[in-house]
This record gives sequence, C-alpha cells and structure tokens, in this order.
Amino acid sequence: MLRATFVTLLAGFSALVFGQTPGVTPKTILLGQSAAFSGPAAQLGIQLNIGTKAYFDHVNAQGGIFGRKIELKTLDDRYEGNLCAENTKKLITEDKVFALVSYVGTPTTVAAMPIFTEAKVPLIGPFTGAEALRNPVNRYIFNVRASYYDETEKIVEQLVSTGNHKIAVFYQDDAYGQAGLKGVQIAMDKRNMKIAALGKVERNTVNVQDAVKTINGAQPDGVVMISAYTSIAEFVRQMKSAGSTTQFHNVSFVGSTALASALKDEGYGVAISQVVPFPWSPGVPIVKEYEEVLTKAGHTDFNFSSLEGYIVGKVVVDGLKRAGKDLTREKLISALEGMHNVDLGDFMVSFSPSNHSGSRFVDLTMIGHSGKFIK
Repeated sequence: MLRATFVTLLAGFSALVFGQTPGVTPKTILLGQSAAFSGPAAQLGIQLNIGTKAYFDHVNAQGGIFGRKIELKTLDDRYEGNLCAENTKKLITEDKVFALVSYVGTPTTVAAMPIFTEAKVPLIGPFTGAEALRNPVNRYIFNVRASYYDETEKIVEQLVSTGNHKIAVFYQDDAYGQAGLKGVQIAMDKRNMKIAALGKVERNTVNVQDAVKTINGAQPDGVVMISAYTSIAEFVRQMKSAGSTTQFHNVSFVGSTALASALKDEGYGVAISQVVPFPWSPGVPIVKEYEEVLTKAGHTDFNFSSLEGYIVGKVVVDGLKRAGKDLTREKLISALEGMHNVDLGDFMVSFSPSNHSGSRFVDLTMIGHSGKFIK
C-alpha cells in the first residue's frame, strides 16, 4: 500500500516537473517551425523542412533522445512577416512548443524576433544570413549558416579576381535585400569600389522591368542578386532577352534547385554562393549521411536547402543531448553555447555565449547544363 502511494506521488511529481517545461513530456519534445510552404518562396520552406524532419525521424527511429521522440509542428507563413509573427505567437502560447527551428527568411524572422525573445524561447537554424539576427548577439537565436556578409564578400572577391570590376546589385526591397545590399557595399568599400547600378523588386512579386532597364543600361560586368527564386528567374530572363552577357551571382537564400528549375535552359552559367557542402559529394561524411537518411525517408532529390535543414536538425539534436535528461530551455541554450568546434562530418559548428553564428562556411557553385550544379 505504501509502495503504491509512493509510486503515485512520484508520478505526480514527475508530471509537475515536466509541466514546468513547455513542450516536454516524458515521451516527447515538441518543436515549432514557421516557414513558407505556399507562395513564391514555398520550395525554401518545403525543402528545409524535409531535411530537418528527416533527421528528427532518423533519431526517433533509434529511440529518440533519452527516450523522448521529437515532434515538429509546422505553420505556413507564405514568407510574410506578419504571418510569421502570428504563427510564432501561436506556436509559443497555444501549441506550447519547447523551441523553434528552421524558420525561413529575414523579414519573417525579424518580425518574429521580439515575440520569441520576450518569451525566452530559442530559435535554432533560421534560413537567413541577415546581420540583424547576429549583431548584437541575441541569446535566443542560434544561426547555423554563414552570414550574407560572408557570402557577398566571397562573391565580390570572385568577380574582382577574375577582372570584373563593374558590379551592379539587384535586390528585394525588404530586410533581406537590404542586408545583402549592405554586404555588397561593405565588400566594395573594402576595395575602394562603387556599385555601378541598383535595381530592386518588391517581395513576392516579379515586377522587375524597371530594375532590368536600370541595370542593363549600366552594362555591368557582374550582378549580385539578393531576392527569392521567382523574381531572380524573371530578372535573369529579361536581362538575357535584353542582350545582357553579364555574370549573374546569387546568395544562397535564393534556393538553388528551385532557381535552376525555374530558369531551365536559361540558367546555364548563373552562379550561387552556398553555405553548406555540395549535396552530391558522398565523399564528405555529412553529405554521405544526409544522402543515406533522406533516401531511406523516400527523398532522393538532393539539394542545398534540404541539406541545410538536415544540418540544422543535427545541431538541434546535439544540443538536446548535451542539455541532459532534465530538459529546460535554459539548459538547451547553455548546451548550444558549449558546442565549440563540433565536427558534424567535415562541417564545423561552433557557438559560445558571445557568438551565436555557428559557421562561416561559404562555397561557390554554378548552374550547368540541364540544371545540374557545378562546383
């Protein structure tokens, strides 16, 4: 009788403890994701989700983390800041998620930032390189990818080193585009150079005519493009139709496979900076693992976005394991900040209390024939 009473009290105590940590039960850990799953940027959210969820499912199949299975609640924000803010509020207050993962975009994540910061809910691996999410360091944001400043520096370096000094910028007129534009400006200032021409487009539109007229009129050697894949594709098509032979360069957020699919034959020669390894290089340990896990999950269309999602999933799981069995958000934050030079398979991630930018890896790729990518 006494034993039965003790067991009942212990169970009640355990429930009370777990109840103090939203999203955590003895059997599950609930995470939340707001991303574009419809609209002009849908492929970014879809592919990022595929990679992240595939790794979570892989871990769950092996017994989870200290016996807990990871569950992922997803909401569509259509790449609109106000919807992302609403989704974030819902995920935290109604769904009571433990943490947030794999958000997509600068204007969306920036809109959500005050909400999850005030609630002290960590966001891991947003698909954006914006400096606004990096400096000053926000205790509740852990960036896994390199910044737009890192990417635009690499692009400008490549253009200048190959004799292309007349550089224009085509950008999305919002926080994302402005972040990339500033990165180009910093890289140009470093070399005492001026941007040759500027052209912009409104988010979630393809009204690029004015940008094409302005930029093509300047006859640049190269154009750095900072927008989503639908508007980029339309811009490249119209530029080529106008007779331009400039070199087109994108930052990684464009969604490489989605852009190649949208451009079809007109994509040949378009360059894209990448913040993860080449997804078709099984000689790289993280890529080999990614290919094996995604194939088992029924996804054989490998691409940069789903690989990034997969890497984010690995960072989340590593942090959860380091945080220990008695899981709290503060323990997860401390665990992530303790990840110093962690090798995920020839891809290094490093955080600290003063640095929440896990990687500075940037590589350059190009769309080849039939939409295939070339390193």
